[in-house]
Amino acid sequence: MNTQSIIQRDDAHVLHTYVRSQVALVGGSGMVATDAEGKQYLDFTSGIGVNALGYCHPVWVAAVTAQAAKLQHTSNLYYTEPCGALAEELCRRTGLDAVFFGNSGAEANEGAIKAARKYSVDTYGPNRNRVLTLVNSFHGRTLATLTATGQDVFHHDFGPFPERFGYVPAGDFAALQAAADADTCAVLLELVQGEGGVVALDKNYVAQVAAFCKERDILLLVDEVQTGVGRTGTFLACEQFDLHPDIVTLAKGLGGGLPIGAVVMNQKVAAHMGPGSHGSTFGGNPVVCAGALAVLQQLTDDLLAQDRALAETLRAGLAQLPHVTAVSGLGLMVGIALEEGISAANVRTACEKEGLLVLTAKTRLRLLPPLILTQDDVDKALAILRTVLEKL
Repeated sequence: MNTQSIIQRDDAHVLHTYVRSQVALVGGSGMVATDAEGKQYLDFTSGIGVNALGYCHPVWVAAVTAQAAKLQHTSNLYYTEPCGALAEELCRRTGLDAVFFGNSGAEANEGAIKAARKYSVDTYGPNRNRVLTLVNSFHGRTLATLTATGQDVFHHDFGPFPERFGYVPAGDFAALQAAADADTCAVLLELVQGEGGVVALDKNYVAQVAAFCKERDILLLVDEVQTGVGRTGTFLACEQFDLHPDIVTLAKGLGGGLPIGAVVMNQKVAAHMGPGSHGSTFGGNPVVCAGALAVLQQLTDDLLAQDRALAETLRAGLAQLPHVTAVSGLGLMVGIALEEGISAANVRTACEKEGLLVLTAKTRLRLLPPLILTQDDVDKALAILRTVLEKL
């Protein structure tokens, strides 16, 4: 099928909940995606941070294919080898103690909220169930995670929303202190607010929040759905903040292209999550877990060091481009602020025509390249961005 045929069929039968580009992708390899007419695109989106190893990495494909031919699904009534192996590796890499697997970042954040409330209600009684999040945050599109999202634009049309959530401005420790009453059980943070404009939190602020939560036995939950699995240059962004949360959530890049979510928690919280406290039909699926293990196998110290160096080069190059006023984010989670009057959405469309796929976040361009990128990929992306921006 050609692009127009694919688009027409999709528009006729798929719910119109997305604003799509007029591009139909049919294949990909490494850093490059290919559309129905054979045009190739250098992809600096990773499927919004999902394709950590790019398209169809041979190790990932082999792992997924082998597991699919062996055992594609059972249920969580039975044990499977890939599920336990992945949980063991995540505990090793995070320093935490137990994992619950779901199928998305929203599910992972929902699970984290449930686990935090379960610990606090068991320990302090039924009223200690309030969760604080940050203004401009984004935590998912289920009813609970939409409510946790600190952006009013998402708090319409689907009410009534769950109760017992509160919002404080990012960076304002005094506001958090004031908001954290006796009923507060958890604080949920993104260390880099991705959908909120790719803005990293201040390290001193994060340290203050962590100390405050520890003193009050308020659980600290860190949403690493987008920042985790090497995206910021370390396995967890927490490592760069010297942060040791009670619960971390992962998704996106962990599956390498297959749907997965993980709630990784310490033993203090895990001890309260017994049989029947949470569940998922597809969580811990052996094929998905095999793919995630392949991602982690490739995510070596050498690769992360290379990514940190390339991130510095990319950021330095972006800062020199015309009409760029600031470069934000952390590692290979990059936000690009543009001069007033320049539309990030229009720049994104122009880049697409030139063969470069990029994203937007509020008024900024956003880059989330696969972690396998090379210096040549960085140079090509910078050249296309310069070409586009010089025409404005």
